Amino acid sequence: RRVLIWLAARLPAGMMPDHLTLIGILGATMVGAGYMLSNRNEDWLLLAIGGLVVNWFGDSLDGTLARYRRIERPRYGFYLDHLTDAYSTIMIGVGLGLSPYMLLAVGMAIVIAYLVLSINVYLETHVFGRFEAAYGALGPTEIRILLIVLNLAALLSVPVRFSVLGLTLTAFDIVGLAIVAGMGMLLAQRVSRNLRVLAAAEPPGRQREVGDE
Repeated sequence: RRVLIWLAARLPAGMMPDHLTLIGILGATMVGAGYMLSNRNEDWLLLAIGGLVVNWFGDSLDGTLARYRRIERPRYGFYLDHLTDAYSTIMIGVGLGLSPYMLLAVGMAIVIAYLVLSINVYLETHVFGRFEAAYGALGPTEIRILLIVLNLAALLSVPVRFSVLGLTLTAFDIVGLAIVAGMGMLLAQRVSRNLRVLAAAEPPGRQREVGDE
């Protein structure tokens, strides 16, 4: 967070949050293209690595810059930020699934899990009137760093393939499945907590009184 504030303070005056959002979208597109093109040559993983850095820069700094300059647009930012996050996740997940390093089923599972988590956040925002995006300590920055490490390992020809029950998996598949499993557990915890709170506020069988909201 300190690094982001340091960067925001040094950005040109003409650089606006929407410009950074576009940079983040460009980075995600670079990642997806790099993974898909790695079917031709593994050197295209360098494009994916560069795209991850560009995506981090734009996606992490747009909101930081708005808050630093006190030019927030809460509803506009909420809408645009989550829309672009969904696009970035789809590009990266599908790109990985269409690369030689991850099964398409695993890539799509990551995308679906992310979108389900996002839907839960939107429902919470509507029902409870509060926004709570974080699900755990492993955030987008840590996942990007992990992908960069795996990309470098693939470029250096480090063995990253496994055979599980006759199915050939890579380190990308193992990490992807672990992320999906983690997302599932975090979602289950949040859903369970939310339902307990809502059930206490609206117990079953309670007759509504006139004036109840």
